Amino acid sequence: MTKKIIVWFKRDFRFIDNPALYYAAQDGVVIPVYIHFPTSIKGKLTNSEIFHDQALLSFQKTINQSGGRLLIREEDPATILPKLIQEAGANALYFNLSYEPEQVQLDQYIYDNTLVPVQRFHAGLLTEPGTILNKQGKPYKVFTSFWKSLSSFPIQKPLPQPKEITWEQSEVNEKEPIFENTTISSHWKAGGEKEALNKLQLFLENQLEDYKTYRDYPGMDATSRLSPHLAQGEISPRLIWHETQEQLELTGMEKELSHTYEESAEAFLKQLVWRDFAYHQLAVFPHIVNQPPLQPSYRNFPWIAKEQEIFAKWKDGLTGYPIVDAGMRELNETGYMHNRVRMITASFLVKHLLIHWGEGQAWFEKQLVDHDLANNTMGWQWVAGTGFDASPFFRIFNPIKQAEKFDPPDGIYIRKWVPELKTLPTKYIYHPAEAPKDILNQASVTIGQDYPAPIVEHRFARERALEAFQNMKREGKDT
Repeated sequence: MTKKIIVWFKRDFRFIDNPALYYAAQDGVVIPVYIHFPTSIKGKLTNSEIFHDQALLSFQKTINQSGGRLLIREEDPATILPKLIQEAGANALYFNLSYEPEQVQLDQYIYDNTLVPVQRFHAGLLTEPGTILNKQGKPYKVFTSFWKSLSSFPIQKPLPQPKEITWEQSEVNEKEPIFENTTISSHWKAGGEKEALNKLQLFLENQLEDYKTYRDYPGMDATSRLSPHLAQGEISPRLIWHETQEQLELTGMEKELSHTYEESAEAFLKQLVWRDFAYHQLAVFPHIVNQPPLQPSYRNFPWIAKEQEIFAKWKDGLTGYPIVDAGMRELNETGYMHNRVRMITASFLVKHLLIHWGEGQAWFEKQLVDHDLANNTMGWQWVAGTGFDASPFFRIFNPIKQAEKFDPPDGIYIRKWVPELKTLPTKYIYHPAEAPKDILNQASVTIGQDYPAPIVEHRFARERALEAFQNMKREGKDT
């Protein structure tokens, strides 16, 4: 009897290195299914959900082109999967594991309560949570140690695309994915897995060598921009890891590798490993999604109650600090922000404004096209100093110096995203409030009218943040 296998797709919209699809294709007839979660179809979609639906539409077209039909349903998976199994006469269910806390619980429930055999596969990370442990058998809390351990760990090679797939020729009408055509769509080409693979190849061939040198400069095209595709599973981290290693080997055969080239490759791979690090910690400490700090002492931190007007100026890019405003405007326009600028804007909210990092986390979750639960949560705890391996709270970014350092030589990033300042001389582009009146007049800029005055003075904000940090420490000693 031919085995009929439902393959339940989630955020794994790819054919290459997709274990559930690969092994189902070997074992029998494949019935591809996607289920829209109820939480994803109510109200306004986040930018990552918009990109998710673009990715889904691309994946659906790819399946159609290969002779299959992706069944799309909008219901609780725990309810609809048993129905689909019965309707299709399926005798097995395959899916790739998820690592977000709610999804982990759902995966386990499906596994425990499905009446047909269930096969689950590790696919979304370099290493499965629980496999990289310290000598005490506990998860690493320091990234450097995690990196060293994972570097010596054998990363599984990506599975190839199935040579042949026998699709179930279903009579059930397929549904079109929910799709919103927004400004976000215009900034991100909906090319699916093919687009992700092309981006990786172009990056490895043209940008990898200089990645470490230029990756912190938001005005330069020096990063892979694979993060949205990685978040939606259009490309696997194992493929990126091994393709990068192969690029190093191929280049090394043609010429002697420079120290910079090797360092750039390592810096790039560390971004993948940081993602694993975040998910390994999320697996052990799932409560951090709901904002409690990883370091308990920060529960006593004296955050200032969120002032809607101040918070809105941060969100809208109207803080009076050009590098912060450029980042927030880029985010609002494109759903993306350069990683260096993410750190600067987050630090400004937490340390200059003393607004709880959870507020920023929630805004990034809504706006980021590449939103990743573990990365976003860990990133904000890193900036706030509340994570295990985090930037100390007392290390406070000066947004003016950060702009001078990372947006040289003439503020190209600021000029793009804060166009009202584009005719200012470079000397004043990073802090226009300090420009002489005649310079501002020549650039047709009036501070407070064309561009806002700083909403908080840096030195005052720094001293206030340090005082709050000391108060937290004193309170901790007294309790």
